[in-house]
Amino acid sequence: MIIVKSREEIELMRESALIVSKTLGMIASEIKEGVTTLYLDKLAEEFIRDHGAEPSFLGLYGFPNSLCMSPNAQVVHGIPNNKPLESGDVISVDCGAYKNGYHGDHAYSFEIGEVAPETKKLLQITKESLYVGIRELKLGNRVEDVGNAIQRYTEAHGYGVVRELVGHGVGQKMHEDPEMPNYGKKGRGKLFVEGMVVAIEPMINLGTRNIKQLKDGWTILTADGKPSAHFEHDVAIIDGKPEILSTFGYIYKALGIVSNEEDEFRREPLVL
Repeated sequence: MIIVKSREEIELMRESALIVSKTLGMIASEIKEGVTTLYLDKLAEEFIRDHGAEPSFLGLYGFPNSLCMSPNAQVVHGIPNNKPLESGDVISVDCGAYKNGYHGDHAYSFEIGEVAPETKKLLQITKESLYVGIRELKLGNRVEDVGNAIQRYTEAHGYGVVRELVGHGVGQKMHEDPEMPNYGKKGRGKLFVEGMVVAIEPMINLGTRNIKQLKDGWTILTADGKPSAHFEHDVAIIDGKPEILSTFGYIYKALGIVSNEEDEFRREPLVL
C-alpha cells in the first residue's frame, strides 16, 4: 500500500534528505586515492549525528555500517573496509539519515583519480537515466513508466539493467511501497498518486545485467566483474509533478562542478 504524505510530512522528509545530501557533500571533499572506506564511514556517522539525525543504515536488517560503499564491480550494499581507494576506482556511496520520524536515502557514484573513459561514460549515462526516470513520476503514470524510461535509455548504450534490486517508497520506514524497478513495460504497475515519495535509483552495469552475492550476505557484484554505477534521489509528487527532495548540489560544490540538472524538478531554487 502506498503511504501518502502531507505537505508537512514531505518538508520533514526534505530535511532528512538534505542531511544525506550534506553528508555526501562532505564525503566528496574527503574521498580520494589512499583513503579507506571505513574511514569515510566513520566520518559520515559523526556528521549525521552532529546534524541531529541517526544513520538509517546502521543496524538496518543487521547491516554493520552507516554507508554502503560499493567500488568498481560491486553494485550496491558494499561493506566499508580498510582497503585504500586507488586511482581509477569508481565507487557508489549510498547513505541514509533518520530525523523527525522520517528517512532520507540517496546515493552518488564517485570517480577516484583517472577513470577509464568507458567507465566514466557509464557513470554519465546512469546519472542521466535517473532524471529520465524522474520525469515519468507524475500523475497519470504508473510505476513501470519510470522503469521503462530508465531501461530504454541505458540499454540503448549497451548497458545491463539490474533486475533483482529496485528503488522503493520511503517515509517513516526506509523501504515502503511501491517497489520502483529500473525496467518494465509502459502502463504497468501501481498508479502514481499525489503526495507519494519514492527513492529512484538506477543500478546499471557496464556489461551483463546479471549479478551475484558475496558470502558476507550483503555485497552485490556484477557477474562478469565489470564496473557498475548507481545514482539515487528522493522524489515526491507535488501538484502532480516530480519534485526532488535530495540534491547533488553539495557534492558539486565540493568538486567544483556547475550543473542545472535538478532545476526542472524544483518549484523554488535550492539555496545551499
